Amino acid sequence: MRINGSILWVWMIVVSAPAWWTCTWGVAQNPVGAPPGKAKPATYVVPSKENYLKLAEEAEAMLRKDVLGVWFPRTVDNENGGFHSDFKRNWQSADSHGKFSVFQGRMTWIAAQVAMRRTDLKEQFLPIVRHGIRFLNDVMWDRQYGGFFWGLDDNGRVTPFYSDGKHLYGISFCLYGLAAAYQATHDPKALERARQGFRWIDDHAHDARNGGYFEWLARDGKVMQPDSGTGKVQKVPVSGFPVGYKSMNTHIHLLESFTQLYAVWKDETLRQRLEELLLIVREKICVEPGAMNLYFTNDWRAIPDHDSYGHDVETAYLMLEAEDGLGRGHKAKSEHMAKLLVDHALAYGWDATYGGFYREGTTIGKPEDMAKGWWEQMEGLNALLLMHEKYGQQNDVYFKGFQRQWEFIKEHQIDREFRGVYEVVDPEGTPTNYVKAEIWKAAYHDGRALLNVTERLRKMAQSTPR
Repeated sequence: MRINGSILWVWMIVVSAPAWWTCTWGVAQNPVGAPPGKAKPATYVVPSKENYLKLAEEAEAMLRKDVLGVWFPRTVDNENGGFHSDFKRNWQSADSHGKFSVFQGRMTWIAAQVAMRRTDLKEQFLPIVRHGIRFLNDVMWDRQYGGFFWGLDDNGRVTPFYSDGKHLYGISFCLYGLAAAYQATHDPKALERARQGFRWIDDHAHDARNGGYFEWLARDGKVMQPDSGTGKVQKVPVSGFPVGYKSMNTHIHLLESFTQLYAVWKDETLRQRLEELLLIVREKICVEPGAMNLYFTNDWRAIPDHDSYGHDVETAYLMLEAEDGLGRGHKAKSEHMAKLLVDHALAYGWDATYGGFYREGTTIGKPEDMAKGWWEQMEGLNALLLMHEKYGQQNDVYFKGFQRQWEFIKEHQIDREFRGVYEVVDPEGTPTNYVKAEIWKAAYHDGRALLNVTERLRKMAQSTPR
């Protein structure tokens, strides 16, 4: 989708974007970064202890300089609580779009992960985690009807921009953030609110007949139904999710948040729902030859749409992470589908000239949207290294892909002048959108990917003789 000359991405958008995008996310001039032009010849290093450790050092440096160093403490809102979400290329504040549940949960989650996984940063990040807990617990939670609001204004009030509705995508990330925050702080309020959030959606939105969850609910928890007989689909505010249908996007992130919650709460109903979601993602959403359907009727009949390469590679990781969380090892079916998802994305969505994953295309056709968003590249980096760890003894495809992806990110996705990660670049790596933060762009995809690949590279180095 192109708006005012920029290619902008909305999570699973169905129709044209909200009008406020056109006046908020304009194109900056004279970007600083590697110039476009002929693709550099690919050069690769062999899998070795020395090379793994060198790559890990580079990834850790990027994590600290271009993610943690620019997002924190800048985004912490000490006046109204939660996290500011809107920043320009130079990290100056932009017009605010309030407090979005997805952004607030993601920022709390990444702060908690850093506090747990980087001992030297623990004391710096624990207060930020507690700050996130207070906002999710005291403001995002609806004290009258229960459940987490889809979004609020900066003063914590219901606003027409988000409506007073509740979407499971947003609730999922509130659970995700609170569960990780409890893991980091052992604050009982975080765990109790996460439990309440899970019970609320399970009581109001679980589909006992067909499995999975209804997604868009009124404030009081009533499931919103689609308009029938018109041929048109209503859209959820801000996201464009189709009202009255199920989506890949919501269910893969419910899988993610339930996995995080199960790590700190071994509830039997939660375990059953996690098992159910894993089966739905693997058997209904994912299909051969390695693609995912995006939207479904409530009885899980697929609605034709495109293939999102970034979600394919992300889901490969999330499925295996869920099985790790269940503590039973990886099933052959899950490993097979995860590998298919990455292989298919490489076959159809990979830029063999410059490196990097395109946004989307048809399942067996050429890419249709060849822009390269920051999150697709970061999720690709994570998934390619995971596949190399599992299958690197069989071939070098994944490690070579990982290196090309890493070089593309270093050369084109990073803003060398103001630091941070560009939101969107074109196939050759020229930035087309310079926003550094907005309600859909938190420190989550890049933070998680860099945490994971750094740790995975170090682990592989330990098991590699030389």
